[in-house]
Amino acid sequence: MIGHVEWIVHVHGRLAAPDEITRLADPIEEPAGGGAVTAAQVAKLGVACDFFTALGADARGDATKERLEAEGVAVHAVRRAQPQTWGISATGDDHDRAIVIVGAPVIATAEDPLPWELLSEASSCFFTGHDPAALRRARECPILVVTARRLAALAESGVRPDVIVASATDVDEAFDPRDLDPAPAAYVWTHGGEGGRIRDADGERAYAPAAVPGPVVDTYGAGDSFAAGLTVGLGLGHSLDDAAALGARCGAQALMYRGALSGQLRSGA
Repeated sequence: MIGHVEWIVHVHGRLAAPDEITRLADPIEEPAGGGAVTAAQVAKLGVACDFFTALGADARGDATKERLEAEGVAVHAVRRAQPQTWGISATGDDHDRAIVIVGAPVIATAEDPLPWELLSEASSCFFTGHDPAALRRARECPILVVTARRLAALAESGVRPDVIVASATDVDEAFDPRDLDPAPAAYVWTHGGEGGRIRDADGERAYAPAAVPGPVVDTYGAGDSFAAGLTVGLGLGHSLDDAAALGARCGAQALMYRGALSGQLRSGA
C-alpha cells in the first residue's frame, strides 16, 4: 500500500452552514484516509501489509503509527516537520458523511529513504499516493491497482496499471476511459448498495452487491475497504470478478460501524 493518512475525528451530526453553529456529538478519533483504511483492511484479511506513507512530526503522527501497527500493518513512514493532516467526518441520520480536512497532505516520495525494494516482493499493490515516481516503484509489483483519485499522478508516471478502481457516484473520481494512455487492463466502478461494474478484455459486466450483515451506521471507509479487498483478492490469484466480490464484502461490513477501522472484515468472517 502506498498512500496518505489523515487523523480523523468521527462525530454524529451535521456540519454548519455559513453564519450557523451546530453541535457535533460522540467523537471518536483514529488514523484514516485512503491509505490507512486500505492498509488496515488488508492486514485484517490475514495478509502481510507493508504501508508506505509519510507522517507529521506531532502527537497525531505518533498515534497514527502506533494504531496502525496495532492493527497488524507494517508502517514504513518518513516523518515530516509539518503537523499531521487531520479532519472531521460528520455522519448524519442518513448515515452518509461530510468530511472537512485541515492541512496539506503529508506525502511520501520515491526519494525518501524507505524500503521500496519490498514492492518487488509483494503480490499486489494499491496506490493512493501523490508522487508519480513512487507510482513507478509500485509498478514493480506484479499487480497494481490505482484509485481514480490519482489520475494526475498516473498520467505523469506513464505507468500502465492492472486495474483502476473508482466510485461511480463520486464526482472527484469521474473520468473518461478514452483519456487514459496507456489504458489499464481493467476498470472497476463501485456503486454502493447497487454493486458495481467491471470492464476488461472480456467486456463490461455488473457485479452484485454484498449483503450488509446488519444495520447501516456510517458510510466512511466503505470504498477504501472495497479497494483493499479487491487488491488482496487479485494478489491471491482470484479472478477480477471474485476479487470484486471480496471487496464488496469488505465494503458492506464497514457500513455497520462508526469510523473506519473498528468494524472491518476479518479473515474467516
